[in-house]
Amino acid sequence: MRWDSLRLDEGQSDDAAPPRAPALFGRDAVARTFDTPGFRGMTFYEVHAKSIINRVPEASRVPFRWTINPYRGCSHSCVYCMAGQTPILTADGRTMPLSEIRPGDMVYGTVRQGNCRRYVFTEVLAHWSTVKPAYRVTLADGTSLISSGDHRFLTAARGWKYVTGAESGPLQRPHLTVNNKLLGVGAFAEQPKPTADYRRGYLCGMIRGDGHLGRYQYARPGRQIDDHYRFRLAPADTEALDRTRDYLSNASIACGTFTFAEATDKRRGMAAIRCSGRAEVTAIEALIDWPSDPTPEWRKGFLAGIFDVEGSHSGSLGIANCDPDIIGWTVSSLASFDFRHIIEPTQRPNGLAYVRLLGGLREVLRFFHTTDPAITRKRSIAGAAIKSDADLRVVSVEPLGLDLQMYDITTGTGDFIANGVVSHNCFARNTHTYLDMDAGEDFNTQIVVKVNAPELARRELASPRWPGEHVAMGTNVDCYQRAEGRYRLMPGIIGALRDAANPFSILTKGTLILRDLDLLCDAADVTDVGLNVSVGFVDKSISRSVEPGTPSPERRLGVCAAITQRGLRCGVLMGPVLPFLTDSPGQLETAVRLAAEAGAAHVSAIVLHLRPGAREWFLRWLHETHPELVERYHEMYARGAYAPKAYQERISGQVAELAARYRVGRASPRQARRISGQPARLALAPQAVAPQAAIQLTLL
Repeated sequence: MRWDSLRLDEGQSDDAAPPRAPALFGRDAVARTFDTPGFRGMTFYEVHAKSIINRVPEASRVPFRWTINPYRGCSHSCVYCMAGQTPILTADGRTMPLSEIRPGDMVYGTVRQGNCRRYVFTEVLAHWSTVKPAYRVTLADGTSLISSGDHRFLTAARGWKYVTGAESGPLQRPHLTVNNKLLGVGAFAEQPKPTADYRRGYLCGMIRGDGHLGRYQYARPGRQIDDHYRFRLAPADTEALDRTRDYLSNASIACGTFTFAEATDKRRGMAAIRCSGRAEVTAIEALIDWPSDPTPEWRKGFLAGIFDVEGSHSGSLGIANCDPDIIGWTVSSLASFDFRHIIEPTQRPNGLAYVRLLGGLREVLRFFHTTDPAITRKRSIAGAAIKSDADLRVVSVEPLGLDLQMYDITTGTGDFIANGVVSHNCFARNTHTYLDMDAGEDFNTQIVVKVNAPELARRELASPRWPGEHVAMGTNVDCYQRAEGRYRLMPGIIGALRDAANPFSILTKGTLILRDLDLLCDAADVTDVGLNVSVGFVDKSISRSVEPGTPSPERRLGVCAAITQRGLRCGVLMGPVLPFLTDSPGQLETAVRLAAEAGAAHVSAIVLHLRPGAREWFLRWLHETHPELVERYHEMYARGAYAPKAYQERISGQVAELAARYRVGRASPRQARRISGQPARLALAPQAVAPQAAIQLTLL
């Protein structure tokens, strides 16, 4: 087994392998498995870390600077505890997070043809993950790439280069330096979400561009004049037809499908949709009306729709139409996103004009990703040369100071397009087999145990260079996860902090912390000790689904009560509050009431935030368990990892009011003793589980 410089096979060599980066750990690793129910299917890598007190990155939104993490990976298996990923350019012209790529998927790679390298389709042959020290590569145009030091990118003048290396010595290898220029188009634009405004914009572009919509009056013999309504749409590609039908259905407009043109030897068949009811046609007319104050999402949808029906992409991207209004809206929408363009009028009597996009392939891809047209064939860049005027010079290569779960793939071409630049398959496939790791579940089942954490903590706390600042534990992965029951690292760490009189805090979802209560009491006699249990919600069914490996909410509240009984202060962190799942007034009230009864010193709420990677994993879970909420989440988290500030403030305000009502922090010792001795009394009231969640689910 080999994990970069983490090795078990000292006698085994690999002369073809490139020089490795500095060892992540100080000695050989030992891999263990235990045939017990709690650890079945898990592998533990016992390592000797080089240091244990780690500095938190400055960008993190946390009120402390130092942390101790004796474990990497977490057996709690929470769906919101995964690391980040990079957008990969897939063969349909869209992007997909690297963690979601699977063998058999088609993505873009590159091949050299003569003196030029061109984009081609390539198959994903393998996909896996590992844990590596993370680096951020920043380019002059603002593109940011998070990768391991062993990853390679294609440069314009010097070929493939590793992210890190040295000019001499054992780590000598070609590596990125300032002003190296990478090949590609630069960072991909964020793809739009199918919001209501986006759907209206798309329907407007599609139907105004190619639809037949009208009202007629005529009388049959012997009858009065009747009003008749007709709508028909027959685009050449079924992808656009299917999207239009779905969007109309979402607006409660039902359309029938029929064959518009039969297939022949020289021409493919065409399908169409239609409806003839007054209510349906009137509703369609309202949907495609020009807006008085178009939103950015409406403009994205409109550009996607008009491109699907009237656009082309063959060397350059253009949109043609005869209607001055459509040309005007196309031009203004392009301008709103800073797309450079020109208008090319023709001499045709019908007034046909072309709107053409300037800026080459970089702007073409930005258009596709910003607007997301439905028709795949029009989005193809296969065969295009890798040319771009983007400023892709390396500005900096910075270590992030932490290990991250890294994903990688093997493709038929040996490369892929990662956030707009050409990226090499960073590890050989056999590295994955050495590690015996499979993709997606490594964080849950492959646990790194820093067996020398207690002795390192004692040594580093005694160092004259240590400033004696607060140390937070359980902020990355839970230091009292199930593995702690076997490895017992925390007593030594707490003992070292106690003997150094160093302030510290612990956040946990586990009950194992009760084993160390005597030590925690001793430490509290000489320094500040902050203890918190995480209970984001008290709905048992949601807890089992979202946090399958954690103790139940009532058991965690029982931990709070037991700590309070011993005279220590213990807070309850209500995190994460899951929008539309655990945020109803009844659910929040039940959680705060039970925390107050458990003797919580304070209660604070944290709304779910979805960093890249965590976002994809959580949304995958949401697709499987609550598909009706997926669109609502896309809208809420459209601007980034955090829910809108107003929503966060509302939840925090509600929890603060409830904490005051239930006198949080004022529980009597008798009450805490009663709760810690009888955790069953914390069982949820039936009405706190299903009805409130069901009400929230109907809001979509």
